[in-house]
Amino acid sequence: MSAKSDPPPLPDPLRVPVADSHTHLDMQEGTVEEALARAAAVGVTAVVQVGCDIKGSRWAAQTAADHDAVHAAVALHPNEAPRIVLGDPDGWSRQGAREGGGDSALDDALGEIDALAALPQVRAVGETGLDYYRTGPDGVAAQERSFRAHIEIAKRHDKALVIHDREAHADVLRILAEEGAPARTVFHCYSGDAEMAEICAAAGYYMSFAGNVTFKNAQPLRDALAVAPRELVLVETDAPFLTPVPYRGRPNAPYLIPVTLRAMAVVKGLDEDTLAAAVAANTAEAFGY
Repeated sequence: MSAKSDPPPLPDPLRVPVADSHTHLDMQEGTVEEALARAAAVGVTAVVQVGCDIKGSRWAAQTAADHDAVHAAVALHPNEAPRIVLGDPDGWSRQGAREGGGDSALDDALGEIDALAALPQVRAVGETGLDYYRTGPDGVAAQERSFRAHIEIAKRHDKALVIHDREAHADVLRILAEEGAPARTVFHCYSGDAEMAEICAAAGYYMSFAGNVTFKNAQPLRDALAVAPRELVLVETDAPFLTPVPYRGRPNAPYLIPVTLRAMAVVKGLDEDTLAAAVAANTAEAFGY
């Protein structure tokens, strides 16, 4: 049995190339070039590199400028907004311990995201949204203010909006409705049930499925995928997190997309090539490349 820290083997290549709609190359082992080469070898020919804070968003924009196969998304993660406003004494995020800067610090950070969102290689604003799993009630106001600002930025620059929604489905949907969602809105690592998938489909929101759709306890996710319209489905790794079965617990990377896509094809009752062709077209349309 392989050690938990060992990268999984390369899967059989896809015959129809696809994109990883959400990855964090800056949190993965090895170089960007190595990650892109492994991905391309199995038919994953493009990735969306997602920023979660100012530093990561700058890195995403620069990496996309340097590599044709990389498209950038820039944002303050929902957990980052309260840390900027209220402080982060434990240094949980990658910045280390921080003092709170209040609303003005959040405004400054949003201004930087706005500037990055204007760049041509930046295809999306995200991941933004709400996360009630890790941030308590004291952080909700900062999260919501940040989310509303990101929606406005995405619309003004005509970029896709990438949603992080953790244990906050009703409020995310409510705020999107109140603000008016951008023309292209993606629920990253879709985590709702089949009923919510029908609401998203009616609104024209894309649903991106990650490796957790393969987990044994994830039947509600598979039920959601089953009802999600083919033309609104994307695939992602969220690497290095959410590695698909049978490699759960080991490091994830864009080259493992074929494992998740094949599992999704079974749920959808489609052959692999048909789903891959749909996902490839959907991702290009969602992110405007």
